[in-house]
Amino acid sequence: MFMAGQPAAVRLPVTGRGGTMLEAAAGVGAALVGGFYLVFGMTVMPALRRRPAREAEAAMVAINEQAVRAPFMVLFFGTALACAGTITLQFFLSSGGSGVLILGSVCYLAGWALTMAVNVPLNSRLDRSTVDWSGFERPWRGANLTRALLSVAGSILLLQG
Repeated sequence: MFMAGQPAAVRLPVTGRGGTMLEAAAGVGAALVGGFYLVFGMTVMPALRRRPAREAEAAMVAINEQAVRAPFMVLFFGTALACAGTITLQFFLSSGGSGVLILGSVCYLAGWALTMAVNVPLNSRLDRSTVDWSGFERPWRGANLTRALLSVAGSILLLQG
């Protein structure tokens, strides 16, 4: 099924509610990523805080080595691409697009940017032993909670948009 009234080059498959599959992929991806961040912050980080610092550092480095593989990387970057595509398409729609979809996409992308600006560099510093657990855990945990909330908010807006 395609959205009526659009030129053939811009016709988009739609979901049952009238949104595109791209929007649905962005919304579901943001929900999965946000859920991952929340669960990690509520289970793994408290467990690591109860371990000796060196043990927590080694465990976090090992966890990070697993995180930079597919399927998480496909989900993390694929959702960012779906959000960027959703924003782009909203600017080309004759109706002016949906501010809710744009805001939802921006929320996820803000969490994505926060990950790249804070969490990833902290992970790298921990791996290179240029930061110890006491200098790592608090800023990483704060950024993790913020990116989780941004991703979940983005998913809600994208899926309702």
